Amino acid sequence: MKKLLVFMTILAFGSSAFGQTYNTFEPSKTQFMLRGYGHTGFEYMDSGDETESTFLGSAFAPIFLYKHSDRLMFEAELEFVLEGNELETGLEYADVMYVLNKNMTVRAGKFLLPFGTFIERLHPAWINRLPNAPLGYGHDGIAPSSGIGVELRGAFDLGGPKLNYSVYSTNGPRIKDGSEEPEEAGILEFANYEDTNLAKAFGGRIGLLPFSDSSTEIGFSAYSTSGTGEEGSEFEDIGAFLYALDFSLVKQIPGLSGIVDVKAQYNSSNVDTATFIEMHEDGDLEEYSFDNQSNSFYAQLSYRPTMASSDFVKKLELVGRYSDFNAPEGAEWEEKSTQYAFGLNYWLSWRSVVKLSYQTTETEGGHDGDGVTNTNGLFLHWAIGF
Repeated sequence: MKKLLVFMTILAFGSSAFGQTYNTFEPSKTQFMLRGYGHTGFEYMDSGDETESTFLGSAFAPIFLYKHSDRLMFEAELEFVLEGNELETGLEYADVMYVLNKNMTVRAGKFLLPFGTFIERLHPAWINRLPNAPLGYGHDGIAPSSGIGVELRGAFDLGGPKLNYSVYSTNGPRIKDGSEEPEEAGILEFANYEDTNLAKAFGGRIGLLPFSDSSTEIGFSAYSTSGTGEEGSEFEDIGAFLYALDFSLVKQIPGLSGIVDVKAQYNSSNVDTATFIEMHEDGDLEEYSFDNQSNSFYAQLSYRPTMASSDFVKKLELVGRYSDFNAPEGAEWEEKSTQYAFGLNYWLSWRSVVKLSYQTTETEGGHDGDGVTNTNGLFLHWAIGF
């Protein structure tokens, strides 16, 4: 009997202690979310000498979001694209973020660079109003898209107007010396997973929203590095400075019975002059150099009659875009291109759109030769965000 009382006392005490300990546990604040987008479509391209007509394989870009606490978060985006009968995979970004206070957030890893606004905010297929990017972006483009490093960003309310900012440091870009691809000597390669010298890239963007309704934003971006070549090479001290100006206006105008959306961005790239080696057909080698300055620009206008009485008309959107790209004179990749694109979109929902567009591009020079090439294209794309 005595042993039974002792056992019951221990059991009661243990239950009480366990309950007390259990009650001190707080509910978990961790959250996980899967988002992303995908798109597919049809394209017809005619450049005079060559015509292409193809259905596009689907592209899938899942975005993983993990919230460890109110301050600590992680994000990542993968990309799966069918290209040339092969499945290409890529890591768009993967970074960890920590909220220091309401005005400051620090993140580290691979992240999209706030060089202007197109790459960071507008490039996803269901957000971009046209099926492709403006001239000057993507492969052989002059606008950096992502980097591996650390960034401090945030925003301030100025009592009506608002200000957002970003400063960062990443692995610097790498200049192509022409040893593997002579026709690309002097181009900056920004996808640099490991730095090849001691120089890092430093950049930032500041954006001002001058009106209390946040309908308008004006931004300035800069990106600089003191070295783009491998350590110990003759290109080690070849520096680069890039800057961008961007503009955005999104506003519902009763007189037009709809929403007007204006986007524009100017990019400028200035790389120190370097000497490259050119091999002639007879095998002779010749040194050459050029003023390595490039620029690109795009302006886009879209209109959606959201105040129309017809539900069908409300879901339509008209869009037009002009873009140009100018590569350095004297480079193997010297180019002057202009492009006009026009489209009609139909929004199935706020994050699913069918895009029908036509574009015409005039290219002088470039990788295809010294002449002028005119390319016309018809695109039908379907994109969905989730």
